[in-house]
Amino acid sequence: MESVDEEGDRFYDQCGVFGIFGHPEAANLTYLGLHALQHRGQESAGIVTSDGENLYAHRAMGLVHDAFKQEQLARLPGRAGIGHVRYSTAGGSHLKNAQPIAVDWARGSLAVCHNGNLTNAEEIREELEDRGSIFQSDSDTEVIVHLVAGSKEVAIEDRISEALGRVQGAYSLLFLTEESIIAVRDPRGIRPLCLGLFPGAREAHVLASEPTAFDLIGAEYVRDIEPGEMLIIDSAGLRSSFPFEKQAPRMCVFEYVYFSRPDSVIGGRGVYGVRKALGRSLARERPADVDVVIPVPDSGVPSAIGYAAALSLPFELGLIRSHYVGRTFIEPQQSIRHFGVRLKLNPVAEILRGKRVVVIDDSIVRGTTSRKIVKMVRDAGAREVHLRISSPPTQWPCYYGIDTPTRRELIASSHTVEEIARYVTADSLGYLSLEGMLASVAGSEAAMDRFCHACFSGKYDVPFTPPQRAKAKVVGF
Repeated sequence: MESVDEEGDRFYDQCGVFGIFGHPEAANLTYLGLHALQHRGQESAGIVTSDGENLYAHRAMGLVHDAFKQEQLARLPGRAGIGHVRYSTAGGSHLKNAQPIAVDWARGSLAVCHNGNLTNAEEIREELEDRGSIFQSDSDTEVIVHLVAGSKEVAIEDRISEALGRVQGAYSLLFLTEESIIAVRDPRGIRPLCLGLFPGAREAHVLASEPTAFDLIGAEYVRDIEPGEMLIIDSAGLRSSFPFEKQAPRMCVFEYVYFSRPDSVIGGRGVYGVRKALGRSLARERPADVDVVIPVPDSGVPSAIGYAAALSLPFELGLIRSHYVGRTFIEPQQSIRHFGVRLKLNPVAEILRGKRVVVIDDSIVRGTTSRKIVKMVRDAGAREVHLRISSPPTQWPCYYGIDTPTRRELIASSHTVEEIARYVTADSLGYLSLEGMLASVAGSEAAMDRFCHACFSGKYDVPFTPPQRAKAKVVGF
């Protein structure tokens, strides 16, 4: 029997962070907040709480509802806590790399959780190890812990500022001490982070990667943490500072294309509305003479609605997704290889039979999943199958908190659109242009330069040293 990772043909979600200060049910509310962020990471989950004197931690592999039962939550007392859901972008899929990382040090206890990726972590880690530091994990986040502990500053916020002044890359961080939560976002604001508040409980503040986590627990969204901002929450209230050199903002555009939940508001823009706008732009740039528009659920649904509306075409759910399948599963026997797409998606033959169909998806990575979807739709009786993608060709890896294949594994890095269309066996293939995507996401021409689009354009705004990863290539041509 063989383990299969069908979603290896996607950019993986990064991580999600949640924090709360000033509420007697900190652990339970963090648990719920992580549920709302589960789409950002499914490998491990963790919560650390503070009762004002000590930190209490629990971390486990798997989904939030598997990692935490009532007995685990009961052992996490206190009015403050931070939590994390993880998909590995640095370090392997092991419990030792689960977050939040919690340590005891000369000045007390400290926990930290991180959404993003440090591009110079290996360099700093080697320097620290040469000086005698011992690391317990492979996570780049542990580099930050060592830098904080080694700082000569006195106040914890000054130690954190000094430590982060040495690192490069993307980070939305939550630190927990016995008496405070400190939220920090990198100067370019590549990864999202926002602040919320409980109505009628003005002392209870919440933080999360996406504001949908606030909706679940009944908190109100207040604002985004600004790029380069450090926000300290303690018994005295909130204190904000900007300790880093100002940089041009570069929010990750893929947050809108795929990663964030459609009911989120990121950077002041509703994700659902942005995805519909991507679909409308795609229709203008790459129309198709077809009978029906169907999405690849779930992320392709809003774009397909926008595409169908722009061309006055019928929209149908021609593919039904099972929501009870994880990313990895076991094949029953070797003879049924590559059945994973069918385990997750099933065509509705009565919608597809005899029709010219356009399938809307958010991206193509390696192309293997798209090939299976096109075949599935055709086998269900579609007369023609056209594929439209609501983002540009993904030609470059991301080094800022998304786990992506090497460049050689990205099909668009070495093949033309026509070659990709032949590989996936579509009657035609069309991508949204970079300009069309940025205009749809930004909402105005003036805001188009505020986004990181390195995975589409190869324009990296933050220096990095590419990690040494196993080489691979696209096959099938």
